[in-house]
Amino acid sequence: MNSPAEPKAPWRIAMKEKLKTEEAKAKYKRRKCTVEPVFGIIKSVLGFTHFFLRGLENVKTEWLLVTLAYNCKRLCNLKAA
Repeated sequence: MNSPAEPKAPWRIAMKEKLKTEEAKAKYKRRKCTVEPVFGIIKSVLGFTHFFLRGLENVKTEWLLVTLAYNCKRLCNLKAA
């Protein structure tokens, strides 16, 4: 019998099996050093968890400001180091 933490959906079970291979583990591990940390930093450090404006153009502008803030923060940290 499956424990509560075990996936029950067929697609989740298939993904769990797929991730057991060495090739899949290597690909999944590579995700950590790509763009995903950026989104984590934006959410946790900058506190940006959702858009406050509505409409595609407004959201694009808001995202531009968030990424600008992230890049400025990163530049300051790199310059200090």
